[in-house]
Amino acid sequence: MKYVDEFRDGGLARGMAARLAEIVRGDRDYRFMEFCGGHTHAISRYGLEDLLPPNIRMIHGPGCPVCVLPVARIDAAIRLARNPQVTLCTYADLMRVPASGGGSLMKAKAAGADIRMVYSTLDALRIAQAAPHREVVFFAIGFETTTPPTALAIKFAAQKGLTNFSVFCNHVLTPAAMRAILGAEGEGVALDGFVGPSHVSAVIGLNPYRFAPQEFGRPIVVAGFEPLDVMQAIAMLVQQLKEGRCEVENQYGRAVTPDGNVKAQAVVGDVFAERETFEWRGLGEVARSALKLRAAYADFDAERRFAIETMPAKDNPACECGAILRGVKRPHDCKLFGSVCTPETPMGSCMVSSEGACAAQWSYRRFGSLPAQRAAS
Repeated sequence: MKYVDEFRDGGLARGMAARLAEIVRGDRDYRFMEFCGGHTHAISRYGLEDLLPPNIRMIHGPGCPVCVLPVARIDAAIRLARNPQVTLCTYADLMRVPASGGGSLMKAKAAGADIRMVYSTLDALRIAQAAPHREVVFFAIGFETTTPPTALAIKFAAQKGLTNFSVFCNHVLTPAAMRAILGAEGEGVALDGFVGPSHVSAVIGLNPYRFAPQEFGRPIVVAGFEPLDVMQAIAMLVQQLKEGRCEVENQYGRAVTPDGNVKAQAVVGDVFAERETFEWRGLGEVARSALKLRAAYADFDAERRFAIETMPAKDNPACECGAILRGVKRPHDCKLFGSVCTPETPMGSCMVSSEGACAAQWSYRRFGSLPAQRAAS
């Protein structure tokens, strides 16, 4: 196991960039999507695009759980939180995500709803134990990385007989989103490969990605979060294309195994089942792309307990967050970016979340072709 500094060495990064320049073909372009928002931030923070050959383009993907949650699910959570018997617990990133009519969980809290920011599912369980007279609902979001803690919280609540705890489940699945992106290439962006997520892959392993090379002819290289991890993964993708190979490869061998975390998978499989379909911001309805509680844990399903309805809702029509999540546009292509939309006044979820592409571009001053008067603000 290495430490952090070895993977942030500027000299090594420049050497890897020189190697990349030697192996890329000058007569073609390379378009790689980094699926994970953590990779997007690493690319922006360390200026990796400045080191890459000009014919390699990195495209931001939908790997930000806050960003992909549709407005309708935020609206449903706000309606639930307005129930005077309910205490809604969720992560801080969700609090400022714009909902319909300019609303948000933060504004609902200011108006009197009992909404609490928590660091983990354990916090929500403690609140439920301390206030047995309250209906405590955990607003669960995230990819496969955060699903096991939610599953364990539900199992704990069942073991302890907590009758006032439930989960509003919005956990989504990475491979299904990748499939949707590849299946919509005619309507979206053409890709040459993926830089696969690291934390997700530590849970699910490599096998769930094998459909991409087998069915779509697109390679995937799972990468760590550090800048040299990402650089090496890009080089591995280029090398695959140069050699005519198309495989799932693992750059992040120090944390990811082919089978993943089997114990975590078993816990998740016991508590959750796949939904037939689920709406994603930017991708629309995606088949078998999210999780719901199994019937054995129906007592802890907030959607059943409170008969939660998801009503149709639309994003701000001027916000390009959906197109950015599909990889069709970049943050600076949005006319709101850097003007009315900043981290202080976000118009879309991509500017709110710590993993959002717009937040990354803004935080690390990566403005691309943004007009000078907006970049200087």
